[in-house]
Amino acid sequence: MGESAMDKAKGKAKEMVGKVTGDKRTETEGQVDQAKGSMREVVENVRAKAEGARDSLKNDDK
Repeated sequence: MGESAMDKAKGKAKEMVGKVTGDKRTETEGQVDQAKGSMREVVENVRAKAEGARDSLKNDDK
């Protein structure tokens, strides 16, 4: 499980605990953790695509 998925899972758990206990701060922290996981996932995807494009260009030069 990647860091982005872990952030999302941790955030979802925090959010649910916050909702059940009525703790708005914990609920909000969970939402922030989920957003952080989503952003990390976007960065990972962009990085993977950039590396693929780089590798493709290297292979075209040969």
